[in-house]
Amino acid sequence: MTPLSWPCPLPGGAMVEEYALVFDRAREKRLLIVPALFDEGNRLRRFTVEVMRRLDGAGVDVFLPDYPGTNESLQPLPTQEPDDWADAMTAAGLEFGATHVLGIRGGCLFTPSALPSLHYAPVKAASLLRQMLRARILSSREIGREETREGLMALGLALGIELAGYQLGAEFVRQFDTLTPREGVAQIAQDTVGGSGLWLRAEPSESAEQADALAAAVAMALA
Repeated sequence: MTPLSWPCPLPGGAMVEEYALVFDRAREKRLLIVPALFDEGNRLRRFTVEVMRRLDGAGVDVFLPDYPGTNESLQPLPTQEPDDWADAMTAAGLEFGATHVLGIRGGCLFTPSALPSLHYAPVKAASLLRQMLRARILSSREIGREETREGLMALGLALGIELAGYQLGAEFVRQFDTLTPREGVAQIAQDTVGGSGLWLRAEPSESAEQADALAAAVAMALA
């Protein structure tokens, strides 16, 4: 596994270097993974890398790019919009010569439509926002501050908002709330992987059994 930089487009036509984790041995099957979002992305990061290791062992090249404004990216998160992330994933697919794409959870919102796609446990953006709003409300309640979902959404749409440690701009919140995964894409349900989704755990976790099962399901689909 190697960290590698790749040229990511900016609004207006400029480019900036972003990072990806890659297993690249110039093989025929080349899979772009569009990772889970926000706190779910943190909880699933180790799991995602373990799936990549298994796919590498199965003869598949695998690429895991950062969204601009996240992980190692130097771009400011509050200025990002959903189209920026969609454009970034499309550019990554082209740069790495991907033949297929796997979206994980919220990543299914940003899988490039030009590539044959698989969606693992896809989720609507509105559902992710509700989860993060609920977490903020509970956290605020613990320190004696009362907040409501309606009030927080109004704040987010007007000024932007911090949720789960992520500072989201107002335009991001407005556009993101309406996104849904593309229809007609082959899905891998959690039942296929077994057990409960690792994104439901309180802390980042892993499961060798689930990584084995997801990698096997993806390898079978690619074959």
